[in-house]
Amino acid sequence: MKANANEVARALDAANGDIRFFLLYGPDEAGSAALARRLERAVGADAERIDIEGSELKSDPARLADEAASISLFGGKRWIRIQPAGDECTVAVQGLLEAAKAGNPVVAVAGALRATSSLVKLATDSKLAMAHPSYVPDAGDAAKIAETLGRDAGLRISRDVARAIATSCGNDRSVMAQEIEKLALYLDAAPDRPAEATPEALDAIGAASNEGELGKLVDAVMGGHPARVAGEVARLAQSGLEGIPLLRAIFRRVVLLAGLRADIDAGMTPAAAVEKRGKAIFFKERNAIADQAGRWTSPRLATVADRVLESERMLKSSGSAGGILADSEMLVIARAAAARRR
Repeated sequence: MKANANEVARALDAANGDIRFFLLYGPDEAGSAALARRLERAVGADAERIDIEGSELKSDPARLADEAASISLFGGKRWIRIQPAGDECTVAVQGLLEAAKAGNPVVAVAGALRATSSLVKLATDSKLAMAHPSYVPDAGDAAKIAETLGRDAGLRISRDVARAIATSCGNDRSVMAQEIEKLALYLDAAPDRPAEATPEALDAIGAASNEGELGKLVDAVMGGHPARVAGEVARLAQSGLEGIPLLRAIFRRVVLLAGLRADIDAGMTPAAAVEKRGKAIFFKERNAIADQAGRWTSPRLATVADRVLESERMLKSSGSAGGILADSEMLVIARAAAARRR
């Protein structure tokens, strides 16, 4: 069955066997991974986790039902995680859903599957499965996510501070989690000793300014400054950010610019289109984003979106060039934007 965020969260938290298979998919893989961790918490830290790649199930589809029905060697709980998952898992999942019994829950974390995906259709049509798509949150949703992440870390975060965190992290859930973890460490906060996350503390760790983790790179790429890209990539690599998170930050900016272009194509100026978004766009970023919105046309943004998504898919494939592929793609986009400066 298809489930909304609240329905799938409740089912994952229950982990009571009523649902055998959870399919978490969509462009926001960080959101899908966060939901999968709810099942991990529900079964307990001592539970045995069986990790399977989707490609393994293509050659051995019976393995999934076998693992789901197996008893742990030590008699404890077990659960199965399929990652990455795709349509190559469909036959295996069908066997799981048709099996006489399946005591261990299975969660599959997939990327942006097509609407025609056989795996999505199978999970949607079965009463023993749940399918939930995770989409990249908008500014308002991202701020709420930041508040929730902060509360789990022992931080009391106001809406303004949460919005600043979300904006500086490009609304990326995984990057927000890293920033909030740093903030909690800085304030020595924990669930049993909560602390107030003040703007001053946020400034101290550098998350709220345009100097944030990803802002400079995104502006260098989409603003047409290829000479800056390599330096920003190197800086982010020192913080453990490379490859897919960088491509996703670019993709989120492309989505934002595409929305602005719709207003611009309807007759608004870039500045007016940005101003219309109000606090959804961090005030320090408005000039740069307005410039980028004027630089890119809607068809060119659609091409960039396709290229970025294809690059991410290639990065996930075995034997890819890894981070080099992402770096190369960002340089290509930056040079295309630079050509528009002339």
